[in-house]
Amino acid sequence: MNELDAAGITGRELRAAYTECRRINAHYGRTFFLATRLLPARARPAAHTLYGFARMADELVDNPAPGSDPATELDRVGAMVDVVFDGGTPDDPVLTALSDTVRRYGIGRDLFDAFLKAMRMDLTTTGYATFAELGEYMYGSAAVIGLQMLPVFGTVGPRAGAEAGAVALGEAFQLTNFLRDVGEDLDRGRLYLPAAELAAFGVSRELLERRRPDPRIRAALAYFVARTRAVYRRAEAGVALLRPEARPCVRTALTLYEGILDEIVAMDYDVLTRRAVVPKRRRLAVALPPLVSGWARETFRGGRRLRS
Repeated sequence: MNELDAAGITGRELRAAYTECRRINAHYGRTFFLATRLLPARARPAAHTLYGFARMADELVDNPAPGSDPATELDRVGAMVDVVFDGGTPDDPVLTALSDTVRRYGIGRDLFDAFLKAMRMDLTTTGYATFAELGEYMYGSAAVIGLQMLPVFGTVGPRAGAEAGAVALGEAFQLTNFLRDVGEDLDRGRLYLPAAELAAFGVSRELLERRRPDPRIRAALAYFVARTRAVYRRAEAGVALLRPEARPCVRTALTLYEGILDEIVAMDYDVLTRRAVVPKRRRLAVALPPLVSGWARETFRGGRRLRS
């Protein structure tokens, strides 16, 4: 069944809005998009929409259109979020779909405010001294994404009990991004790895900007990889608190994203001149078995309905 039909999404404009979010997710978020194929069809449009909103805001900051002002653009998005939570429908496809999603799933306004605040921090903050200092940014840019997705995934008990795992999920993905994108972030004038942690290994921002192999850099990155793997373990512990039909999606996303850390190690931590990517064959090897199982399960259920 078509995802939009399964979700009960009707109306040409609303269906087109959700379709645009799906396109954004498929184009920019290959790993997450692949994992969403394991969600029940009815939940996929909302997952695509939440990703689409986050990506739209992120692109305004990281890849602004020529002549545009990112701060002004974020203010424009914030005004559209106001419209959404005032019960209206903004004149933008991503926000149109978001308006419908937040009403369907009861997602709180505070999560979007925190996210936009973190995006604004990227316009003025170029580095962080400690992990404690990085905490506010991590909450707004990463933890809230896990919390937004939580009602879409569904939980087997009170939602509050699953929030710690959802926060860890967002943080694990974001920390992985920080490690994968050190070189790209330096090109944008930013460094997310805390200076105090780097200094413990004799690494400074200036040393990183030289873009040369150095045992001190490798040691520091190895530490950050190990620390990030510990966050993945916390996220994994929360998977059992999700509804059973959402678990294959989250487990697959965790496995594939943690695979980026494996690639960083395999390339001897050379994240300053290269980008770690999980090969397509590995993505398929991880995702294909649960995809096939899910397809067979849905087909069997569909056959039973037809015979009943």
